[in-house]
Amino acid sequence: MTSQPELAELIPTHPAPPVLRADDIQVRWVMPEIFHDIPIQETDDDEAVRLLGELVEKALPGAGQEAQTALAVTCALGVDDLLAAGAQYAGLCVTAVDDTPCTATVYAALVDSPEGSDVGDAVKAIAADLRKFGDAEVSEIELPCGSAVSYIGSREDKLVAELTASGEELTFPNWYIRVYVPLPNGTSLMMEMSTPTMAGWDVFSTMFGNTVSSIRLFRADGTPLITSAAAT
Repeated sequence: MTSQPELAELIPTHPAPPVLRADDIQVRWVMPEIFHDIPIQETDDDEAVRLLGELVEKALPGAGQEAQTALAVTCALGVDDLLAAGAQYAGLCVTAVDDTPCTATVYAALVDSPEGSDVGDAVKAIAADLRKFGDAEVSEIELPCGSAVSYIGSREDKLVAELTASGEELTFPNWYIRVYVPLPNGTSLMMEMSTPTMAGWDVFSTMFGNTVSSIRLFRADGTPLITSAAAT
């Protein structure tokens, strides 16, 4: 999707969370600097509030307190949904595209691969399961780190009543790209980018393409691992 960075450069904007280790496999990737970490793993409430404050100051520099508070509340209310989805890392981007305010969220999780399958079989099984939904575009792809499945579509999400002018829950469309990277230990890395602002789709999808292209896998001893089905 882009020119390949050197392995020495493959350090995320912030170090990859230690939870993104699947047994003896470590996952690393590069997040664009415009994305800011959401403190989904922080268990101390005071520290979480402090980190959210830092996030909104970086995401909305120079914005008024009202706008920053609204963003902080939105992030805080979205943490439970991210954790329910299995997220172990999440980042938020707020920007303007052709003067239109746009936001996007990226999260990563480790999920179980289909049972009893190697990487190549897992790719086919994941793609087949996703195609059964019939609601999105499913493709088997090759990334620099190995074989993967992309899943592109839209869904209806909800904005809680606390954040709407009417005081009633609001449903809105959310467009997403999800990528599954099966690992050779029965686990898959799943990473998703979603945005409720279609004006930013081209920008965000390009950045997400760069992000998933930067994913690298390493064994416990630090040696690189490539899980391409074509190489097996």
